Amino acid sequence: MQSYTIHDFTQLIAKLRDPQEGCPWDLKQNYQTMIPCLLEESYEVVEAIRQGNPQDLKEELGDLLLQVVFLSQLACEEQKFDFNDVIQTICEKIIRRHPHVFGNQSAHNEEEALQNWNAIKAEENKNKGHQSILDNIPHAFPALIRAEKLQKRCSKLGFDWQTIPPVIEKVHEELHEVSQELHHMPQNHDKIEEEIGDLLFAVVNLSRHVKCQPEEALHKANHKFEQRFRFIEQELAKQGKSLEDSTLSEMDWLWDLAKTHFATNK
Repeated sequence: MQSYTIHDFTQLIAKLRDPQEGCPWDLKQNYQTMIPCLLEESYEVVEAIRQGNPQDLKEELGDLLLQVVFLSQLACEEQKFDFNDVIQTICEKIIRRHPHVFGNQSAHNEEEALQNWNAIKAEENKNKGHQSILDNIPHAFPALIRAEKLQKRCSKLGFDWQTIPPVIEKVHEELHEVSQELHHMPQNHDKIEEEIGDLLFAVVNLSRHVKCQPEEALHKANHKFEQRFRFIEQELAKQGKSLEDSTLSEMDWLWDLAKTHFATNK
């Protein structure tokens, strides 16, 4: 079996982009068209991690690396930077942000190491001309993750509740405002959407305060819902029935049965 290096890999990608001998599909790609590929491969890495399958993880990491090298090749063709510059930049950043490993500072625990990282990162952002502490939180983040990032960033500067009760009270307040909008006639869809957004933001804040990652919590809730709904489908199939042939009462009864079934088999 042939053994390949990262240099071989970058050359393969450059070959795909060769104007005369390259791949027609690869030659048509640009930064914007690669965004869906980048996101898809990132999520597939996450899925491989959650499934605990090393072979899948190895393959998916390779697919993700392909996106990094391909984007670097696009930049190289425009004479902006190449993959070696990407490696140089990240190595410099790692060394710079770990003075307790590569420099003279000390960090005796995880908290002190994180303080070093955050202090250096804040100084870097200041030197980049950022006018707000929120400037470098990407808008491309999934909304739940970005909400958590915004809240964490502000919390570091003291803009946060110090106890749980007012956080829970805020959730109730936002839920009440959603209910009020739903009872307004005629309904204002934009206003309802705004209030639901406020409610979700408040729930993210609650998750953060109790040290739960909202994205992971919702992922588990999705899995639980899917598991129970598949149970309903299977039970109806045993009866020779479909979802379309069943009443809501029948499905509700099976839903409660599913809750008991999975709770018993945990």
